[in-house]
Amino acid sequence: MPEEYQPRKRSWPEKFRETFHGLWVGVRGQSSFSFHFVATIAVIVAGIVLKVTRVEWYILILCITSVLTAEMFNSALEVLAKAVDKNRNQYLADSLNISSAAVLVTSIGSSLTGAIIFIHRLGIRLEWWVESGR
Repeated sequence: MPEEYQPRKRSWPEKFRETFHGLWVGVRGQSSFSFHFVATIAVIVAGIVLKVTRVEWYILILCITSVLTAEMFNSALEVLAKAVDKNRNQYLADSLNISSAAVLVTSIGSSLTGAIIFIHRLGIRLEWWVESGR
């Protein structure tokens, strides 16, 4: 009977170094992640220009991190699929399509949330309606 795998003990600095390496591996070469990063910058700039409230910032940050996290999970599955089978495998293809769909759903939900916040803020700036309680 094979021995049970026991991961070696790592220090906190090692854990963080490996985590940041994972972030680098997940980001580099991923055109989708690059797109989401540019969108993140656009959201931050729009938030500053339109003077979103603190609560709106919380919501926008949650949306941003949700999309980027979904993209990282999708990237992780892509790397894993390549390691498992280099040939066409319908199960892996379906899994990758599902993870891509998760990114799409998260992106659509976050885009709608951002649009609601920014249209409301723009309406206030253009005096289309009166600002209700900050």
